[in-house]
Amino acid sequence: MWWLIAAVGLGIPLVLTAMPEFGMFAVGAVAAAVTAGLGGGVVTQTVVFVVVSTALILVVRPLARRANQQLPGLRSGVDALRGRQAVVLERVDGEGGRIKLAGEVWSARALDGNEAYEPGAKVDVVEIDGATAVVM
Repeated sequence: MWWLIAAVGLGIPLVLTAMPEFGMFAVGAVAAAVTAGLGGGVVTQTVVFVVVSTALILVVRPLARRANQQLPGLRSGVDALRGRQAVVLERVDGEGGRIKLAGEVWSARALDGNEAYEPGAKVDVVEIDGATAVVM
């Protein structure tokens, strides 16, 4: 019974802090409770708790870390527009102009104020400044 109380007690910080280690300790406590239910002694219960918790931490944490690092960063909104290519609709220079970007017409200006792009030219979006695409 004490192992189940410990499992619940370890589950609470898991929910509050989002630290998965507490969940691994809670699973270890459940495994110890199962061992107790099967008639295992206190030493056996403690060994099961330590072995299961340690095994989970040693195996699951590196797998989770590796999976987290492999996820590509999902860009959305204006961040997703950076680096995209657009077509010049009206002459774009340091003062302004219009481009077609991701199927929409955007106001644009050249990154280099001395540079100018004529209609039909392809430009790359460097950043979005308010509602204006900065291109080069």
